[in-house]
Formats: sequence, structure tokens, C-alpha cells
Amino acid sequence: MLKHILFLALVICTRMGYGQEMTVMSYNIKYDNVNDTVNNWNNRKQAMARLIKHYNPQVFGTQEALYHQTTYLDSSITSYAYVGIGRDDGTQKGEYTAIHYDSTKLKILATDTFWLSKTPDKVSVGWDAALERICTYALFQNSITKNRFYVFNTHFDHIGKTARAKAAQLIISKIRELNTQKLPCILMGDLNLTPDEAPIMYLSKQLNDGREVSKKPPYGPLGTFNGFDWNAVLDKRIDYIFVDGFKVESYTHIDDRMENNKHISDHLPVIAMLSFTP
Repeated sequence: MLKHILFLALVICTRMGYGQEMTVMSYNIKYDNVNDTVNNWNNRKQAMARLIKHYNPQVFGTQEALYHQTTYLDSSITSYAYVGIGRDDGTQKGEYTAIHYDSTKLKILATDTFWLSKTPDKVSVGWDAALERICTYALFQNSITKNRFYVFNTHFDHIGKTARAKAAQLIISKIRELNTQKLPCILMGDLNLTPDEAPIMYLSKQLNDGREVSKKPPYGPLGTFNGFDWNAVLDKRIDYIFVDGFKVESYTHIDDRMENNKHISDHLPVIAMLSFTP
């Protein structure tokens, strides 16, 4: 009888602990530009897949990935699936803000993509942006614990100052519209903004900047943009993971490199260990 009780207690504790923590990653992987020479996609893709496999995030969002780059990562990292569309036509053309996830642990309850513009439901360029910009989101459920949470993945415009400010407001508005049950939420992406700029300060008032609330001191360089310069001082932070309803156990800018000391992308991946708050 005692053994049976102890076994049940172990099962309950295991179920309670399993899935209460998870790792998430945001990674601008640099689009496959035919004009790239030494930094071309074919020279980087295997190292990138190895990096992601090593850190093993349950969810990772990419920016700048074209369709063939998205499917390469999907096929190279087993047990993962993804959601997302191309920004140029709403199907496969142009860059994605795909969300990849471990399909053995998580399932999708809802997903969609919207454009960062005045007409978010259709292909469009917003405000003073140079290009179409999108945000892909997904509502996940952990297969064991049944914990549910949202992930939003985006890439703000590199030119339009108004577009970046309006995009931040639009995404927060969308989160409020969708997340009526106030489930835990993650916003990740390349925002093309430094922490002292107004849209980041706005987002930091609505959500928690993962780096600022990490229990452990943030690890890695201060910045996330390297421009493929292996000797650059990494002090420009433009990639973020924001959270609401999670505790941030650790937050890291990963400066792993290839054997020749070259960067795997022109951005560093950002990774955070999160735990669900009771």
C-alpha cells in the first residue's frame, strides 16, 4: 500500500514538474541573398541547424527566413513543425516570421499571420515602411500539463520610424484582442530598435523585457547585431523576447560561431528559459 502511495505521489510530482519550464529562442537567420559570398546560406545552414539542436528550444521563431530556408530547418530538426506564411503574397513568397515548435510536447490550438499596417488582414505595406512586414502568432497547449500560452513572432521595418511605432501598438492591441483569458504570452523578434527608443519603452510597459527581469544575470554580449563582422563590438541590441505571465529563469545572447570564427548569421540568437507562474 505504501509503495502504491509513493508511486502515485511520484507520478503526480512528475506531471506537475514536467513542462513547467521551457526554452524559447528568437533568431534572425539572414535571408538567402544570392549576392552573398562567404556568408552565403549554404555555408551557414548546417551550423545553424546544429546550434538550434544543441540548445533544443521548445519554441523558436525565425526572422528573414525564405520558404526554402524555413523548410530546411524544419526537415533538419526532427520532431519539429512550424506555422507561418510568406509576407509578399500570404502563401510562400517573401520572408517568413515562422514559429517552429517541438510537436512531441506542444500542439497548436490556433494560428494566424497579420500585416503590420492599417489593413492587417491583407498583404500590405504599413505607414512609412519600406517593405511588407508581418507578425505570426500561435496559441499552444502543452500535451502533458495542458498549459496554454501564446507566441507572437515579428520583424519590424528597418526604415520606417512611424511604422515601427505603429507596429508595436498594433501587436499589443492584437494581443489584448486575442488573449481574453490572459494566458501567458511571448513576443519575440528582430525589432530594429534599441532599448532606449520609444517603441521599446512602450512594449516594456505592456510586457516584461526578458533580459531585464531574468532571475540570473543576462549572459552573453550586450548586443545582438554583428553584421557578419567577426571582430565587431557587439553592443547593438535589436532582438528581443518579451513575456507576460512567465518567470524568466535565464536570458542569453548566444555568440556561438563556426569553426573559422565566422558568425552563423548577422544576428545572434536570443534564448530564454521560462517558467509558468502559479
